[in-house]
Amino acid sequence: PETVLGSFLRALGTPDSAIPDALEDRAALYRSTLDGRRVLVLLDNARDAAQIRPLLPGTPGCAALVTSRIRMVDLAGAHLVDLDVMSPEEALQLFTRIVGEERVQAEREAALDVVAACGFLPLAIRIAASRLAARRTWTVSVLAAKLADERRRLDELQAGDLAVKATFELGYGQLEPAQARAFRLLGLADGPDISLAAAAAVLDLPLRDTEDLLEALVDTSLLESAAPGRYRYHDLVRLYARACADRDEHPPTEKENALSRLLDFYLSTAARVYAIERPGDRLVDHLEPTTYEGLAFTDRHQAQDWLYSESHCLLACVRQSATTPTTLRRAVDLLWASLDLAESGANSREYETVATLLREAALRTGDVRTQGRVAIVLAYVHQLSGRFDLAGEEAGKARTLSVGSPDPLPLCWASNLLGVVAFYQARYADAEQHLMRAIEDFRRCEDLAGEASALCNQSRVHLATGRASTAVALARRGTAMYDELGHALKGANGRYAMGIALTEGNQLSDASRCLQEALTTFTDSRQRLWEGMTLFRLAEVDIAGRQYARAASNAEMALTVLRDVGGEWRRGKVLTVLGHALRGIGQHGRAVVCWQDALTIFEATKSPEAEEVRGLLTHSPAA
Repeated sequence: PETVLGSFLRALGTPDSAIPDALEDRAALYRSTLDGRRVLVLLDNARDAAQIRPLLPGTPGCAALVTSRIRMVDLAGAHLVDLDVMSPEEALQLFTRIVGEERVQAEREAALDVVAACGFLPLAIRIAASRLAARRTWTVSVLAAKLADERRRLDELQAGDLAVKATFELGYGQLEPAQARAFRLLGLADGPDISLAAAAAVLDLPLRDTEDLLEALVDTSLLESAAPGRYRYHDLVRLYARACADRDEHPPTEKENALSRLLDFYLSTAARVYAIERPGDRLVDHLEPTTYEGLAFTDRHQAQDWLYSESHCLLACVRQSATTPTTLRRAVDLLWASLDLAESGANSREYETVATLLREAALRTGDVRTQGRVAIVLAYVHQLSGRFDLAGEEAGKARTLSVGSPDPLPLCWASNLLGVVAFYQARYADAEQHLMRAIEDFRRCEDLAGEASALCNQSRVHLATGRASTAVALARRGTAMYDELGHALKGANGRYAMGIALTEGNQLSDASRCLQEALTTFTDSRQRLWEGMTLFRLAEVDIAGRQYARAASNAEMALTVLRDVGGEWRRGKVLTVLGHALRGIGQHGRAVVCWQDALTIFEATKSPEAEEVRGLLTHSPAA
């Protein structure tokens, strides 16, 4: 401040001999010199409020504009303005002004890629555009390709004495050691943001200490507060934080330890979510051990909220952990324990992508246990999407890998899945054989929830082979086991199976009651797949009771719910039932359209249901 005040006073016409030595005296002379003038003072890149207080005019008619990485909440009378990055349109406009309209219009998509790689940060855009403007032989696509490499992006964003990295270095250099460590280590985690609890795991610190550090980083504008208790980096700042971790973190193993603690946090917490959602299920007893404690929950809704709010970060952690053999087993177990993300439909595609990546990693390591477990996960995903051939293939691999293995659960799950797949493919003898084996395997593992699942699946096979009374009995038995365990979610699956069996036995009132109970639980648990399928089954009950208008309404709602989950085969099943409902209310033309769409799906998936739909079309008056 003393130096700046000396410069200001000279600029205002004060001779050197009249400039006092003391800071307070210089500040007083500065304000008296400004008295009666209209002056705007620009104080750029200020460190803190204490640094700039002596530089504020403090006289009527004058104003000060201060830029800083720090939010100066302790600066009295200041109006704080948080500057965000540019919008995509503004960013493209700035880029175009420097590069030229003709070059940008010729490669608009590449230009959008460039400004996105710059994180819509004005300085980064200016540097990138200036480099391109100075190189007439470069196309915009060449620049976009250079910036696409995250490892070199910060190095590419420098031109002359301008560098994005240098501006970040100024803020980083002012951090205290604990703040700098937090900045480096938190930048290592993939994912769109990070929760306070997850950050505490990365830093291995109590929540309160972690929050103090994160809020300090927010105050320095090196971290953003995305929402209460959640934090995120600007993309370029994250790259800089990782570069700092590579350069400054000692010992280097602390980087791996930080990410390992994060994986432990997600796995132990996801296991608790699974346990509270599926009491009695033995999966949680067979997961890889963790050394870092996760969160505890008081009820299943709180647990669900955590799982779905953390879904993108959790899956990012799984993906990141697949690159290291020491973390791969825990990554696979985390994915398995988070099956709700696939079954709910909320993250089905992302979940499947990560599962495929884990399988490739497991094959590279040659770890048979990991290969068996990831095959179970993939089999489950394919079954949920109606890709039964692929589901059977993966379940068969899992069973082969698990025979004779000390890891019992993949064997149980594989038999159960093979039975489900065989049932959907109308191979009922095979299905019954697989499910009887699954029941035996689950009993050996003392997994009552797994046994109940196999019994409910066995009910479907009995129903398909004309044994309606035993089908109801098996479903009742499985549901009773779920209820005894307090397993609300899977108890709904049991009621779903029982509702189907009761519909076939023409016990429509009881069938509707079971399915409505299941629907309430599925909706409450955010299980969109089973919510949609239960609406479909209720439409079947309505058709059996000749309530065609209500059947059409339930079937149409089922199609809406199943839009992004369940796969084409299930959509074909719902379309078939919707066609029956529409024919029942006299809308034959719409019924034919539904059946034609269903036939296209069943022929594409080589499903046995195609023959039934061909018959419907052949005998339809509107065909």
